[in-house]
Amino acid sequence: MRLRLAISAIALLVATTNAVPSRRANELTLAGLRPGRDVARTALQLYKKPNLHRQNEESEMDWESSCQKQTLAVETDSSQKIQTIRATEADWVIGDCVPEAPRPWRTGRGLRVWDSADRVNKLYGEPDSRSPSTKDGQRLELLYYAFDWAGPDVPQVMEVLCTVEKDRKPGRVVEITLAASSL
Repeated sequence: MRLRLAISAIALLVATTNAVPSRRANELTLAGLRPGRDVARTALQLYKKPNLHRQNEESEMDWESSCQKQTLAVETDSSQKIQTIRATEADWVIGDCVPEAPRPWRTGRGLRVWDSADRVNKLYGEPDSRSPSTKDGQRLELLYYAFDWAGPDVPQVMEVLCTVEKDRKPGRVVEITLAASSL
């Protein structure tokens, strides 16, 4: 009888361990751009002229989408290679919503600003770390993914800022950053 119980317990342990695989997925692109590989010219070909009034230096460009109420920022190094790409919600963006080609401001796996925070885990697995954060006085949660395990030829870091779960409603993604090296 004890042997049967022990075998049953071991079988149950093995079954539950195998039922929840540790799924890890890396990310290569955000907004159709690949940090560490693409250059500023590629972003300009995709999105045309950046906002000049918001351009800090030659190493940073950004675009706005009044229809989606989002911004896209791209930072480059001295050789104009893209180092960081950031898609952010931007309720402050105003202007007429002119039908335009859909902006692919999503990751290669399809994550977009406004998506449910639960979707992040479904696409990428558990983050390497979670921590509280704030932006403009809003309480947020930072999900940090390090892709160094995937090799040096892929972007190395992704950060996803999400609103905090409230009233049993999952949070939502408010910012996605993909970078070629540690932030």
